[in-house]
Amino acid sequence: MIDRDVLALPGTPERDLLDEMDFARMPRHIAIIMDGNGRWAKQRGSPRVEGHRAGIASVREMVETCARLKLDALTLYAFSVENWKRPRFEIVTLMSLLKEYLNRELANLLKNDIRFRVVGRMNELDASVQKELSKGLAATSSCRGMTFNIALNYGGRTEIVDACRSLAHDVEAGRLAPEQIDEETLGSRLGTAGLPDPDLLIRTSGEMRVSNFLLWQIAYSEIWVTSTLWPDFRKLHLFEGILEFQKRERRYGGVIDGSREPESGEAAG
Repeated sequence: MIDRDVLALPGTPERDLLDEMDFARMPRHIAIIMDGNGRWAKQRGSPRVEGHRAGIASVREMVETCARLKLDALTLYAFSVENWKRPRFEIVTLMSLLKEYLNRELANLLKNDIRFRVVGRMNELDASVQKELSKGLAATSSCRGMTFNIALNYGGRTEIVDACRSLAHDVEAGRLAPEQIDEETLGSRLGTAGLPDPDLLIRTSGEMRVSNFLLWQIAYSEIWVTSTLWPDFRKLHLFEGILEFQKRERRYGGVIDGSREPESGEAAG
């Protein structure tokens, strides 16, 4: 059961939004493109890395809030395969912040029964980063609450390529016949295997693109974009996104119950 008083105090804007929610229609999996750190820092006359540092608080609040909402999964886009083009100092700082976050938050992840997973080419990261990630993966492997995915050195296209290579190796070795490959088989080779696809994709900072994120998995996701920059993103904004999600009709290419095809001469709405 969801404890409203833990999530938001009565009389606050957050609680007002929370009280509007239909807990029977919650998204099972939310994915977030965390965008706007650089602009947040620029607005304050600070280096870009200060935006990344400030964004850690948003990560912490999203993980805790989504776990308390009893979601199945939360996936955060932290570092893409394209991000290697950024200045080296910024990359080093980002990785240092990641290690710092894992060190500080591991106990909290365990306390909240949150399973930590990495989506992306983890093996290409610095050895010190891999060590901290492996520590978190091992420590939370038996947790049975929400799964917290962090997308690192990740790209939707590379993920699909890697899945296809894995299937091709099995076909070559005789473990799999080509005709056995279907959507479910390919999905089982992705980093989110075993989890429901995201019901809701959130992007901060107002940009209207998916940026090579979970391309296979978001085929039927509802997309909600907010102009709020990631370091300012809090549970109030998350609740706004969930409420918008609950207003939408998810048809999956079909029609809603009670609807009908237009008769001859009628306009299709």
